[in-house]
Amino acid sequence: MSIASVRRKRLPREHRERLILEEAVRFFSEVGFEGQTRALAERLGVTQPLLYRYFTDKEALIGRVFDEVYLKVWNNDWDMLLADRSRPLLERLINFYKSYRRTMFEPQWVRIFMFAGLKGERVNDRYFENLQQKVIRPMCVEMRHELNLPPPSEQPIDDQEINIAWAIHGAVFNIAVRKWICNLQVPDDMDTLIEGTLNAFVLGSRETFRRMHAVQPSRV
Repeated sequence: MSIASVRRKRLPREHRERLILEEAVRFFSEVGFEGQTRALAERLGVTQPLLYRYFTDKEALIGRVFDEVYLKVWNNDWDMLLADRSRPLLERLINFYKSYRRTMFEPQWVRIFMFAGLKGERVNDRYFENLQQKVIRPMCVEMRHELNLPPPSEQPIDDQEINIAWAIHGAVFNIAVRKWICNLQVPDDMDTLIEGTLNAFVLGSRETFRRMHAVQPSRV
């Protein structure tokens, strides 16, 4: 549906709310969270009070934008993919990040994420919490399991391990930043780029995990 649809007096409430939310995602991805709801209303061709009939205030609207851009697109199959110990961890991570990239590496998503971080908006906190719970900590657990290191029940995951997992994730996310924020040239075949990045970072991380736990790699 078009923006003009928002102006229709008899548009069902849920349809108008959806149109407002979709345009809010585009609006904040272009101007950042400093953008005013008055400007958004003008862009939609409606009054500011009408916006507040659907979203109580700007913070509520930003919260819904966050849910739309981050949480609703999360694929629950990713949880099972990362936990599938019938496959090597590197293979699981490559398959996960290829799928993650196709869902999350969109210009609106990346720009909203960067705007929120630069302005100190707390909406990114929910994304980081979700990512740490569903990707970062599981990555550490699975790395230990694959290397026959003590499980978290015997030795809690420490900050250094968490930082290594974040570095792996950051290396992949940097591809999106280069493309959508820095406007740098990125190969069209992003899957191959992701695979190469993970090969370099994950294989190096295996040795770091071993050294951290004072376990020497076995000789073949």
